[in-house]
Amino acid sequence: MSGFRSPVDRLPDEALLSGLATGDPEVAVTFVRRFQHKVFGVAMAVTGDPQLAEDIAQQTFERAWRHAQIYDSRRGSVTTWLTTIAHNLAIDAVRARRTEPMAPENLDGLLGVVTETPEQWALADEASSQLRGALARLPREQARALVMAGIYGMTAQQIADWEHVPLGTAKTRIRTAMAKLRTTLASPNRGDHVQ
Repeated sequence: MSGFRSPVDRLPDEALLSGLATGDPEVAVTFVRRFQHKVFGVAMAVTGDPQLAEDIAQQTFERAWRHAQIYDSRRGSVTTWLTTIAHNLAIDAVRARRTEPMAPENLDGLLGVVTETPEQWALADEASSQLRGALARLPREQARALVMAGIYGMTAQQIADWEHVPLGTAKTRIRTAMAKLRTTLASPNRGDHVQ
């Protein structure tokens, strides 16, 4: 009997999603079984926490059930739609759990991770992608100073103390980085002016 498949098991993904909103328990079970590993995997990859990933997977399926009628196959497959929901919920959960900004000593690792993948382009708007790219092209010490001032709200004196540089050097790094970003982001050929 282990090889037995019900007719519902053979339905295409879109038909299962359409049937999900009807409240049919067999359709709901089949839908969850078909996608549970992918949804949980996405949530786990983002959060690194199995319990949180389970919660996110459940929220993903609840959201799919509530919004099945707005799914548009022209914008992607059911799998893509579901994994995007899971990814967004997982990111929101991670952000909600983070109570403190990242420590300045960890900035080098953060600044080194600025890469442009198709997933990041799909999930981030164009302006933030351009800003991250321009920031990544700045000299490391200028990028660090700018992030410390702009994101962490550190004063130039605090940055100078943290980086073990004179106050004037810290101010120059911030000012130079801001000027380069302005030039880069205002340029029609973005990215050409960062030296």
